[in-house]
Amino acid sequence: MTPLQAACVARWGDTPRLRLDEPLARHGTFGVGGPAEVWMGATAEDDLVALLALAQDHAVPILFSGNGTNVLYADAGARGVVVRVSPEDWHIREVDGAAGTARLHAGAGVSLPKLVNDLAALGWAGLEWGAGVPGTVGGGVVSNAGCHGQSISDTIQSARVLDARDPAVPTFRDLAFAELGLGYRQSRFRQHRRVPFGADGRPQAPPRALVDPTEIIVSATFLLRRDDPAAIRARAAGYRQYRKDTQPAQASAGSVFKNPPGDHAGRLVEAVGLKGHVIGGAAISPKHANFIVNQGGAKAEDIIALIALAHATVLERHGIDLELEVELRGDW
Repeated sequence: MTPLQAACVARWGDTPRLRLDEPLARHGTFGVGGPAEVWMGATAEDDLVALLALAQDHAVPILFSGNGTNVLYADAGARGVVVRVSPEDWHIREVDGAAGTARLHAGAGVSLPKLVNDLAALGWAGLEWGAGVPGTVGGGVVSNAGCHGQSISDTIQSARVLDARDPAVPTFRDLAFAELGLGYRQSRFRQHRRVPFGADGRPQAPPRALVDPTEIIVSATFLLRRDDPAAIRARAAGYRQYRKDTQPAQASAGSVFKNPPGDHAGRLVEAVGLKGHVIGGAAISPKHANFIVNQGGAKAEDIIALIALAHATVLERHGIDLELEVELRGDW
């Protein structure tokens, strides 16, 4: 047991929320990734602050994450602490003086599909597009998740964050909509996460920081509207069916590349003949070419090789520099 692991056990005891040498493959939808020295699910704000302080005391990196739906973890895993930010409480209150509207306050760890189902039963609309998105509220805000012409930015009003830019003095802050910097698969929280491609054609993971990211979303507030529960359920069912019909069922992290202006990354990858291409245990999906799937036993290195191949081939043949949507986390 490392000194860091011993300190965590002494602080939190024997709890399933705390795991030592935990395979990150269990915590990302790609199903790949080596061990985290310490992995913990943090449901309370006090836990986030305590984990941050502990990592500082031991001079090890701390990585805050969601449920891993847009992440590729390294085969080497991650030294230090990996924290799943998982507050799962939510409540909704009608807005005084604005009939038919309500404010939803949801923790970062709340599942979007489950939230949509619960809200539909109560007759509150605005997030139905998330019925088929296997992510959380926090992750949705980071990437301004969306589909079918709708996104988080349509309904979000504010986000509460732990500001750890000065890790010695972490503070909680509420960010208004204008401060979130939301755009197509973009927010202030992704400004420094763009993954460049190196001279060798491979995506280059940024050097690990002691605190990553330095602004951690803990909850968000949305403005919803009243609608007929049956109508909401019908729209949500349609979105789920569309996803089932058009996207692969195998383990993946969703769209690999952002769509370039006026085109679709999947079309470009398919046009250069890479749809269905296999490297190791990973493949560019035969169903949708902007998805890379784990066919069983894939390594992160297999997925990186496919990303590099697709990016380089599209760049060579079409002159389009595709931007990676998936984030690379851990010790690369």
